[in-house]
Amino acid sequence: MSTGYERRRGTYRRSGGYGEYYIDGSAVKKIDVRREIKEAPLKRTSAAVRRNRERAVHMNIGYVLFLAAALMAASVLLVGYIRLQAENTVILDTIASKESKLNSMRLENDEEYSRILSAVDLEYVKEVAINELGMRYAGEGQIVEVQMQGDDYVRQYQEMP
Repeated sequence: MSTGYERRRGTYRRSGGYGEYYIDGSAVKKIDVRREIKEAPLKRTSAAVRRNRERAVHMNIGYVLFLAAALMAASVLLVGYIRLQAENTVILDTIASKESKLNSMRLENDEEYSRILSAVDLEYVKEVAINELGMRYAGEGQIVEVQMQGDDYVRQYQEMP
């Protein structure tokens, strides 16, 4: 199509752009585009394109079964993946709640320990032990050192020499 004017049977025809116009004197009339589209010649398709289109239309049963099996396998894998993701989310939520509980229990334990330590007056315990119970500090020869085989504690089953 050219963008210029063409001479045809005594009138001028302009082609190109959004539509075609006939110039007949000073009046410009628009052509019915729908009619022009219907009357336009069809484009010819190549033989390879026609063959591919025919193959796409005619699918044999083996190909359909293969596609169905592939769809089922993909569905099973995706459902399994989603299930694992859901379990992972539940486990992470459980871990977070247990960590939160652990932190609150540690805080309560530390507070209770501090309260107990502050409640005990060591000077008072020392005074009661010495004055009321008759206890005294260990003297020379009363301290016995025991060799241990690890970081464990010692149980005494009989008197020590």
